[in-house]
Order: sequence, then C-alpha cells, then structure tokens
Amino acid sequence: MPASFWDIVNKVIDKSDIILEVLDARMPNETRNREVEDKTKRQGKALIYVINKSDLITKENAEKLKSNLNHSVFVSSTKHHGTTILLKEILKIANIKFPDKEKISVGVLGYPNVGKSSVINALKGRSSAPSSSKSGYTKHEQLIKVTSKIYLIDTPGVFPFMEKDEIKHVLTASADPARIKDPESAAMIIIKQLKGKVEEFYGVDKNEDVEEALEQIAIAKRKLKKGNLPDTKTMSRIIIEDWQKGKISA
Repeated sequence: MPASFWDIVNKVIDKSDIILEVLDARMPNETRNREVEDKTKRQGKALIYVINKSDLITKENAEKLKSNLNHSVFVSSTKHHGTTILLKEILKIANIKFPDKEKISVGVLGYPNVGKSSVINALKGRSSAPSSSKSGYTKHEQLIKVTSKIYLIDTPGVFPFMEKDEIKHVLTASADPARIKDPESAAMIIIKQLKGKVEEFYGVDKNEDVEEALEQIAIAKRKLKKGNLPDTKTMSRIIIEDWQKGKISA
C-alpha cells in the first residue's frame, strides 16, 4: 500500500465531520478497516457503517449484522434500496452535532471495490463518481455535492496497513482475479463458505468436498484441459470474478 494512499485517507478523516465506512454485506468483517475506524474514533468523528450489496444476503444474515454493528445502514446501491435512509441518518447526525454548520463534509472510506462510488452515485441520484468493477478505480480524492448542506469525499480504496493476505483481497474484491497466484484456493474458500450456493449458481449438485465441487463446476462449464481434464485454474478465476461482480449471493 503506497504511503500516498494513507496520506489521502488521513487528510479525508481530518477534513470530514462524518465518516461512512462502506462494507460488503457478504463479508462485513473481512471488509472492515479497523485502522480507519480507530483513526476516526480517536478524532471524535461520527462513524456510520454502510452495509452495501445487502440484496446479496439473506434477511437472517442481515438481522445478525444489524445487532452486531451499531450505527449501520443497509443499502443496495444498484437497486437504490436504503439510500434515502442513509441520507436521513447523515442529516440527523449533522443536525445534532453541527446544528449551526452550513456545510457538512462526509468522508467515504472502505476497501477497493466494496461499492463506495456506487453508494455516492445512489445518494446523489445520478452518476457523480466514476465507478468500475475493477479494483482501485478511484485514484484520488473527489468532492461531490449531494445536497446544499452535504458534501461527500470519495477516496481510493485502502487496506489496513501491512496487510498481505492475497486470498482475502481476492475474496473482498480488492484484487484482480487475473493476477492472483493461487486462484484455486480462493475459489474453494468461496465454495466452502457459501455452502452449496456456488454449485447451485453453476447448475451442479452440492458437494462437501470443495475440490471435487470445483472440478464438477469446471466440467459443467466446459472448462477443460487436454484429455478432457477439468481446468480448475481457469474456472476458479471465473468463480472469483462472478463473486466480485455480485452475481453469486451469500
């Protein structure tokens, strides 16, 4: 993680009155950035957890998350669910903490590709911050007007300092699946964690043996090597990409 990224993040926290930490509803703990949270709390800034992609989890999982995370708002930026509630929560905090302030700055932080720019676009009501399924698309700080009082600060995605877990970065959509050295391990973790949903998505039977499940998926999708052997590496990259794009629900 280049130092310049953390320079930007520290400036955003300094400038912001409120921080939105955008999380992936399918992997909320993995996409939490404790360093950002600690920095925010040390400066006495209000923190709202924005649980994005909430349409990709069950109602039961959503209830569990809600009970574990205070000041959280569930949204689906692609389906425009929850964004009005989020804006109301921002305004409520702004009116309580800064009743006389004319302009409120809201920093938007999170891992790459959790949907920060999409959340901003949904809040604004039209495309304001460029978004992409490729990780790290936002390259610099951007200031975006939402209302006459609320301004959002978009930033590049940030990792916790010194974090080197490549598979975690793949699972949290923070790394390009084409560049990962061991795609099979990441794909098998997704298969194991989702307990049959990956197999269902690709039209094969659930298999407790995740290695066999990966092979069956490769065969079903005709991803084969010489001798009609399953090409699990190619299939793994497809699974990871489908997961990152939100095609596979949790």
